[in-house]
Amino acid sequence: MTSMVAKTPIDRKLAAIINDEIEALGFELVRLRFQTGERPTLQIMAERPDGGIEVDECAKISTAVSAILDVDDPISGEYVLEVSSPGIDRPLTRQKDFDDWQGYDARVTLETPIDGQKRFRGVLTGLEDGEVLLNLENGDTIGLQFDWIAEAKLVLDDNLIRESLKRSPQKDKIDENQFDDIIETENHTTDNEED
Repeated sequence: MTSMVAKTPIDRKLAAIINDEIEALGFELVRLRFQTGERPTLQIMAERPDGGIEVDECAKISTAVSAILDVDDPISGEYVLEVSSPGIDRPLTRQKDFDDWQGYDARVTLETPIDGQKRFRGVLTGLEDGEVLLNLENGDTIGLQFDWIAEAKLVLDDNLIRESLKRSPQKDKIDENQFDDIIETENHTTDNEED
């Protein structure tokens, strides 16, 4: 289990407890986060090996995970369990994610800065010898060791939305044109975000 799937010791412990069950159901764990605070929440992102997940499949995972956690009882007190898809602007947590989403814009944050820079943004060009290849806006391609990465996620843009719609199990029922206004609004917002 990579550190980006489950970061903290409690995240890794919980992931170890539930991962086999999630896989037995035919899914892969993409990310797990346990957030403490006023409303403790266990957030699980999962998907089928070929990508995507339906609402009823999230419910199936939630039921199975709840049963396991009720028996093992690794979390003291009450908490909320949330099971969801990784979403369109998904986190990239596994090496295969960087290959699967080649050609799409991503933000990558490193654990430790390289030459004073910790955050990078560019087009993913795959994974080679344990390095995530990123084509930067200036045309340079850099290789970042997978183990150096603290967080990575896709950047929401027109191409990503269209590809996500193509990969959706509901693709035959979706009219891409209905999202044109939303895409323009979201791109405007995305372009103004700070890297």
